[in-house]
Amino acid sequence: MKNWKKLTALLVTGALMAGIMGCGAPANTVNSPEDMTGKKIGVQLGTTGDTLVTDQFEGDSGTTVERYKKGADAVQSLKQGKIDCVVIDSEPASAFVDQNKDLKILDTEYTDEEYAIAIAKDNTELKDKINGALAELKSDGTLDQIMANYVGDTKGTCPYESPDDVDTSNGKLVMATNAAFKPYEYYEDNRIVGIDPEMAQAVADKLGMELEIVDMDFDAIINAVQSGKADIGVAGMTVNEERLQSIDFTDTYAKAKQVIIVRAK
Repeated sequence: MKNWKKLTALLVTGALMAGIMGCGAPANTVNSPEDMTGKKIGVQLGTTGDTLVTDQFEGDSGTTVERYKKGADAVQSLKQGKIDCVVIDSEPASAFVDQNKDLKILDTEYTDEEYAIAIAKDNTELKDKINGALAELKSDGTLDQIMANYVGDTKGTCPYESPDDVDTSNGKLVMATNAAFKPYEYYEDNRIVGIDPEMAQAVADKLGMELEIVDMDFDAIINAVQSGKADIGVAGMTVNEERLQSIDFTDTYAKAKQVIIVRAK
């Protein structure tokens, strides 16, 4: 009888320990881009990560691509063990990992990319003006200053400020964005801030225009620009052949890369 009670106690203890160990998210199994085959991959709907992962794994029945409206939702699913990794732009990835110590970014990059401003194909006059403004902002160091205000050791020390005598008599420049992409665009004190809003403000100042920012889902931005609801789309948007079928792009204003977020343990 004593041996039976002892055995029962051991079995119960073992079951409890197994339950405790099984409560958390499963261990990470993605240590390189090659390991993504056969896994569940999270992406933000309509982003470059979505396009690249879909193209790579289209027709692969063993790999699942889970699409989310927001990158933060994909990250939450990763933390919960519902997916195995998230493919997303490097700077937002860094922000997510800073806030979630149980996550990490793989050392191996997924791909490099460049960001540009989306604009309607027939709006060549505005495109030329914006390209001229971007060229000036690159040459005088303003774009580097804006980037430095949100990335690296100088964060928060050098915000862009419009000149006191700025002219806005040339009308309104409406910018469509998705303000859930820190540090490129996000909310702070009920305002949309970030690299892209500051860059767009600097461009608007050069053009003598008043900047208006409209927040929307990422996958609605191109339609907004096409239909004329917005003059430009600025949301860490990469130039690619698929998007060029619908809209045009200005010259690039920033370089970035797609990276892979995984669970740290």
